Amino acid sequence: MQQTSTNRLKTALLLFPVAGLLSGIAFYFAGRDDVAGIAWFIGVVPVLVALLVEILRSLWRGEVGLDIVAALSMTAALTFGETLAAIVVAVMYSGGTFLESFAEGRARREMHDLLSRVPRTATLHRNGGLEEVPLDDIELGDLLLIRQGDVVPVDGSVSSDVAFVDTSALTGESLPVRLSRGADAMSGSTNAGEPFELTATRCAKESTYAGIVRLVEEAQHSKAPMARLADRWSLGFLAVTVAIAFAAWWFTGDPIRAVAVLVVATPCPLILAVPVALVAGLSRAAHFGVLIKGAGPLEAMARIRTLILDKTGTLTDGRPQIVLIDSHDDMDKDEILHFAAALDQASKHPVAQAIVAAAKARDLVLSVPSEVVEIPGEGVVGNVDGHKVIVGGDDFVAQRVGRASGDHPVGAPGSVLVAVAVDGQMAGYLVMADPLRKGISAMLARLRREGIARILLATGDRAEVAEHVTEGLGLDGIRAELTPDQKVLLVLTECKNGPVMMVGDGVNDAPALAAADVGVAMGARGAAASAEAADVVLLVDRIDRLGSGIEIARRARHIAMESVVAGISLSVAGMIAAALGYLTPVQGALLQEAIDVAVILNALRALWIVPHDEMAGQE
Repeated sequence: MQQTSTNRLKTALLLFPVAGLLSGIAFYFAGRDDVAGIAWFIGVVPVLVALLVEILRSLWRGEVGLDIVAALSMTAALTFGETLAAIVVAVMYSGGTFLESFAEGRARREMHDLLSRVPRTATLHRNGGLEEVPLDDIELGDLLLIRQGDVVPVDGSVSSDVAFVDTSALTGESLPVRLSRGADAMSGSTNAGEPFELTATRCAKESTYAGIVRLVEEAQHSKAPMARLADRWSLGFLAVTVAIAFAAWWFTGDPIRAVAVLVVATPCPLILAVPVALVAGLSRAAHFGVLIKGAGPLEAMARIRTLILDKTGTLTDGRPQIVLIDSHDDMDKDEILHFAAALDQASKHPVAQAIVAAAKARDLVLSVPSEVVEIPGEGVVGNVDGHKVIVGGDDFVAQRVGRASGDHPVGAPGSVLVAVAVDGQMAGYLVMADPLRKGISAMLARLRREGIARILLATGDRAEVAEHVTEGLGLDGIRAELTPDQKVLLVLTECKNGPVMMVGDGVNDAPALAAADVGVAMGARGAAASAEAADVVLLVDRIDRLGSGIEIARRARHIAMESVVAGISLSVAGMIAAALGYLTPVQGALLQEAIDVAVILNALRALWIVPHDEMAGQE
């Protein structure tokens, strides 16, 4: 509501001087110069009053902005009878603020689209039928029907054989994603295929999409440090402007030259170029799955020199996967996996669930186990297709088949061995590990190209595990067996060498994320605490999007700086020309406002930033 009122005020402040300018021109060509001057004068007054009110508010907050120059130029022009110059400045000033409103609205359109897509109800299986219920009524374990075109209302696991979802609103992926039974479906994605069933794993308020919406709302209320820096520049620019205007008047005795200098110096849209460029950068980053919580973090992101990465769930996938199946007595490897996965369907242990997922990925048809007994933390015993199957740790299985433990393949540091026995005989071992994310080497190389000088690993895991996992990545340092406070200390130590970015996904990473210049959370599967503490959230479980986010931030900042340097340089050149008598106040007003509009349009280029990797993918 407040934003709508502000937009209406900006529209009115533009229409009023435009009407005054046009009516004055009509009177001027009708030979009524006196009435034309009055029309122009009246058209300036509302804009000047609104501008003075805004300046007083800024001064009350202890801020000195470049709008003072615009107020001086309009006041001086009216004082010395240059009403046409004054109305031109008023039109262009109000036009600049209107353009700012338009630019921010355009830049945030994707964010508003995200908010508008929040589903209000869901279709729930209940009492043998389907019922439309409010999202708040959904409980963990509820079975939902996601119809074609529906937005997935809560995080859940796919209970149908297959589902196709469109995640473009969250991640920028252009093609639908295929999800198999048991796969996680992220709230906010859209069903792009046939209806499928979803088992809720989070309630609505805790789901990914609800969290993203909250983060978006935070991101819409920020002011960039660069914008504040532009305000600090305003004192120097104001001093230069007054000095040139005073010198022109002093040495020529012509006050009109001073008016022309002030009019040329009017930088009203110039101070909008920085926030326009950075807000546009926020929009582009969100489009590619990188939610930055404000223009401040985006500007800081563009200056990062050191990157600190957590290991589990960040550098690695965070979910154990089968890297080797070791067979005893030449039993078929798929058969070993079938027995283990069929029995592990009855267990909720993460390793058991990983084994089941691996079997389904190989399209193995899993039988329903019976007489299952699970010993928590050790293993599972049960029957599968008439065979007695034992799955668990080496000691657990060895004790039950009368074999000495330790007779197994040597796994790499950090790997987990799962022993499998069938009908009292050792069948084999499943070697589980948490592998590096796909494409991590290319991602790190890309970050180096983006100017990241140091890349470190910070993990609570053992040193030998960290060294094995990161072998060949060319990291600048590995810090292992760290507690959360030690991670914070590492971040603070590295901050002495320049801006630091910390990337993590767990609750234990949250303090370090908050301590870093820019904290980045893996939002798709990471802990809520890390997402709350972070400045940036990756909306999709792909760390390679970090490179896209940094590239967008740097290009948006570059465009903002480009706008500042070009605008101020051209303004100073125009002031000198006006002081030497080459520009009248009206000509100076038109020239300067043309410069300012060009600068704003240049800032809007940030709306079309496309990271290089995305461009390569489209070719």
